[in-house]
Amino acid sequence: MEAFKKIKVLIVDDSALVREILARGLAQDKDLEIVGTASNPFAARDKILELKPDVLTLDVEMPKMDGVEFLRRLMPQYPLPVVIVSALTKKGAQITMEAFEAGAVEVVTKPSTDVARGLSAMLNDLRAKIKIAAKTNVSAWKVNRRAAEKSVKISREALAESTDKVIAIGASTGGTEAIRKILKSFPASMPGVVVVQHMPAGFTKHFADGLNGGCAMEVKEAAHGDRIMPGRVLIAPGGDMQFRVLRSGGIYIADLKPGEKVCGHCPSVEVMFESVAKYVGANAIGVILTGMGSDGAGGMLSMRQAGARTIAQDEASSVVFGMPKVAYERGGAEVLVPLGDVAEYIIRLLESKQ
Repeated sequence: MEAFKKIKVLIVDDSALVREILARGLAQDKDLEIVGTASNPFAARDKILELKPDVLTLDVEMPKMDGVEFLRRLMPQYPLPVVIVSALTKKGAQITMEAFEAGAVEVVTKPSTDVARGLSAMLNDLRAKIKIAAKTNVSAWKVNRRAAEKSVKISREALAESTDKVIAIGASTGGTEAIRKILKSFPASMPGVVVVQHMPAGFTKHFADGLNGGCAMEVKEAAHGDRIMPGRVLIAPGGDMQFRVLRSGGIYIADLKPGEKVCGHCPSVEVMFESVAKYVGANAIGVILTGMGSDGAGGMLSMRQAGARTIAQDEASSVVFGMPKVAYERGGAEVLVPLGDVAEYIIRLLESKQ
């Protein structure tokens, strides 16, 4: 029988108080071992080589060298699962999005109000996300980053027949960069796209705004009543609102209402996919990308049963082969596709008559 191995964690934060709070809070979990702390990236680099941690927690706003620059230097040389610990501020959210681009896999937010209760919730969240991070395939990040982005084209005939189509995408851990890669490959003429990416409140707007600047399609954080239409991508806002696609006459609209977590998440891929199955049916294409757990697996099966075409990201290109694996095993996803081929595969489905 294999001996139990704790997850070795290195904490990087310029605040001595925060380092102590995190070390004490994480040490309460028997699955975690705090092997060290570092006050800046230079000290962290030495301790990574010495202590060989399984996971790094990283404050992104630090003097001398911020967390993003540290990640850009670290990841190509020493790929390591990194959980960002970020302030929920405009600057913090912006830097966190850059950190995802540089290779971070998860984010937790520091409490800004009701610190006593917020701290307990944050530590619970951090413990859970460290365990997720420990299971990630960081080599997939390197491979996906090196893979050239393909600009795909859709024929005029297919475009004319796809105005009532909807592409629904769900993702979690590692999904921000997977979504970025796909959307940057889409031409402006693509059918409407809806996205649920598991992310804390306050970050999805920065995610959408960043994508909007680099994509041919318009990308925005969804608002209640937004029209889903060709040339537009709607990102479900993080927080306490469930995102659904509804049909109103001859158009599709975004429906945002407060709701309980489903499959452990709000917004939930499951909820979005179920609504797409009901209101879009055979006119939909469902895509499930990298992420831990099973969110979206049941909804994707409903989509397929309603006549939609469905795709899941393959294991080799997934940071976490959880959500795609379950969706495929349950029969919801028709096929497993490498991330670099997903955009092209979607175009082929739009151009096929099936």
